[in-house]
Amino acid sequence: MAVNLKKVLTWVVVAFALFYVIQAPESSAELVRNAGEALGDAASSLARFVGSLV
Repeated sequence: MAVNLKKVLTWVVVAFALFYVIQAPESSAELVRNAGEALGDAASSLARFVGSLV
């Protein structure tokens, strides 16, 4: 019986994320907020770049 390493690692990451959200909800919300802001900034920069090309 072979254990798929990718599947095991996926479950470990999901379990760690759930544990982190349960143990530190404010910190995890801040982490998600910062990630969202970073993605928004990246999208704005990309849009500005494409707008400059036209």
